Amino acid sequence: MANIEDYALIGDRHTAALVSREGSIDWLCLPRFDSPAAFAALVGDPDNGRWLIGPMGDDITSTRRYVDDSMVLETTHRTPSGVVRVYDSMPFGDGRHDVVRRIEGVEGTVRLKHEWVVRFTYGKVMPWVSRWRDYSDYGCDEILVAVAGPDRLTLRGPHLPKAADRRHCDEFDVHAGDVLVFETTYTPSYRPIPLPIDIRSRVQRNLREYSSWIKPLKYDGPYVAAVRRSLLTLRALTHEATGGIVAAPTTSLPEDIGGERNWDYRYCWLRDAALTLEALLMADFADAALAWRDWLVRAVAGDPQDVQIMYTVDGGRELPERELDYLSGYEDSRPVRVGNGAVDQRQADVLGEVMIALAMMRDVGADPEPEHAWQVQRALINNLCDTWKEPDNGLWEIRGPKRYFTHSRVMVWAALDRAISGVEHHGMHSDVDRWKETREAVRAEIMEHGFSSERGCFTQHYETTEVDSSLLLMADVGFIDPHDERYIATVQAIEHDLLQNGLLLRYRTQSGVDGLSGDESPFLACSFWLVSAYALIGRLDDAHALMSRLVGLCNDVGLLSEEYDTKAQRQIGNFPQAFSHLALVVAAYAIESAEQDAEGGDQAAPRPRRGK
Repeated sequence: MANIEDYALIGDRHTAALVSREGSIDWLCLPRFDSPAAFAALVGDPDNGRWLIGPMGDDITSTRRYVDDSMVLETTHRTPSGVVRVYDSMPFGDGRHDVVRRIEGVEGTVRLKHEWVVRFTYGKVMPWVSRWRDYSDYGCDEILVAVAGPDRLTLRGPHLPKAADRRHCDEFDVHAGDVLVFETTYTPSYRPIPLPIDIRSRVQRNLREYSSWIKPLKYDGPYVAAVRRSLLTLRALTHEATGGIVAAPTTSLPEDIGGERNWDYRYCWLRDAALTLEALLMADFADAALAWRDWLVRAVAGDPQDVQIMYTVDGGRELPERELDYLSGYEDSRPVRVGNGAVDQRQADVLGEVMIALAMMRDVGADPEPEHAWQVQRALINNLCDTWKEPDNGLWEIRGPKRYFTHSRVMVWAALDRAISGVEHHGMHSDVDRWKETREAVRAEIMEHGFSSERGCFTQHYETTEVDSSLLLMADVGFIDPHDERYIATVQAIEHDLLQNGLLLRYRTQSGVDGLSGDESPFLACSFWLVSAYALIGRLDDAHALMSRLVGLCNDVGLLSEEYDTKAQRQIGNFPQAFSHLALVVAAYAIESAEQDAEGGDQAAPRPRRGK
């Protein structure tokens, strides 16, 4: 199996596929991000499904890039006998899902291997595959059709592979000047097989829509290329029809190779989605926020006590966690999980991020907020006033005992603060006296119990002197001035306790707070938070040094996973990770803001982008 950083992402904003450098599509869920996979080799082996089109032999050099500002992947394979170029894409549209692979002979002759191994239901169900001949209406003399229950994949193209040992295989030569196109299409098995698409126009639509979407970006500050690709990646992880933003398109890519820290991230966390929205708003993409706001109001509608921390792409609430024991896991990292048991957790910080994002929408002058959207927020805040004293599982979905996590309490304060601002500065309607009283009570509690006089810094939770990277966000959300000595001491304590080979851990797993065995590597989003913290407190040289290193960890097409193993020097965790990319965007803006203030001669701390 390829290293995680050796994959690239293609997608149609309904689902996405991971393509290895060697040309193997090893992961693809259909028809949605959170649907069962039809190609699941990523968390198993090739017999669990993949679609390979790649060069044979040794001494192969492969280079990749995205075509302009798009999700169309161009891979150039150089072999001793010639050069071939492959364009992989998932064209937008029209209620169907296609993967198109266009092969162009550039120089000499290259022999390619073709394997089409379909396994529905996460690599478990072998379909009935038949060869349909004399179907010229479908664009070729024959097609392959794989069917199992409600699912069907169709393969069109020249040199269709032949059945051999429970898979379909072929080998063929590509000469200079040759152009070959293969197309796999997903449709429900009870519907007619669709006609072939106009590939040229549909791929051009992909290029055009991404290009036109990113064009209004005004950012021209540091690390602009990484910012652009991160924003495009966040766009690719946003479901076109529902507005839901998935945390990642994969499940069970391990935080610790060979360990049990393997989770399903193909869902819409309210926190991750809100943070993504905040990154988009910083980049002046207010229009992109409106679909998410509508998704949010639909998802959380109902009794405030029933609000979950995550939902399916369409806002559904059922995502029970189970283990797929027939899959070997990525590099033998078991178990492979689908669903996520953390859905039932209480995470008090989530509402804070949601309210910050909605407040930012108001501040940037997005379309007027519907009255029913404010009514939902008001109900959530009133419920928070009733429940804020309860402990929770925290930002990191701790599966140990519930505790009073300092970051969670700060975000409770932030939720109340932004709701009060909505009334006082944007004309929203509510009696805020109780909200203000609760906000002050929360603040007083944090300052009394979340700060260690022994260490002179804030702590992970009220019963420890351990620190947590989430404490870096205290200044970013406006709870404390970044020049406050208590915040600066907290940054220093985090550096002392949590830096591992220059990158930041979430917390010390050795403390036993998470109730899990094994270890984990530095968390990339946390490292970007440290960049932002450096910028806020005026350590710009340190901010640039760490930011440069982090941007250098992006793979060759600009993608980041959840964590980085500094010992093995490789990406690990689910991939690509929205949290990492949104934190990159926020860090770049923090540096730009700090530099602008420095150039203007203003010695005050830069105003937090998410602050009051």
